[in-house]
Amino acid sequence: MSKISGAESHIMEALWTQGPLTAEEIVQTVGPAQAWGEATVKTLINRLLKKKALASERAGGRALYRALVTREAYITGESQGLLDRLFGGQIAPLVAHYAQHRALSPDEIARLKALIAEFETDDE
Repeated sequence: MSKISGAESHIMEALWTQGPLTAEEIVQTVGPAQAWGEATVKTLINRLLKKKALASERAGGRALYRALVTREAYITGESQGLLDRLFGGQIAPLVAHYAQHRALSPDEIARLKALIAEFETDDE
């Protein structure tokens, strides 16, 4: 599957959260927040169909679109792409970067420590 663009991700997000939708419903859901008209939304839908990220089914004489890519698969791909491009695929430099440029809250620190402890337990 081809990479989903930032604009296309808005269409996907609507489908992930609301389930199958018609083109008109996608326009109503995504269009106003992005200042997109019907033509823009339909262009993005067509791109996603070509990328095999969406499927189209006929229901009541109208096309109903549903996501073929899960939100989890999309996030995993995007996250790995970010790690690869900016941090050589390594997680530690990413966390260090955020810790140096953005104050971590005590809750975030506790959550990171709990994750590390969980991973250490899984390795044993």
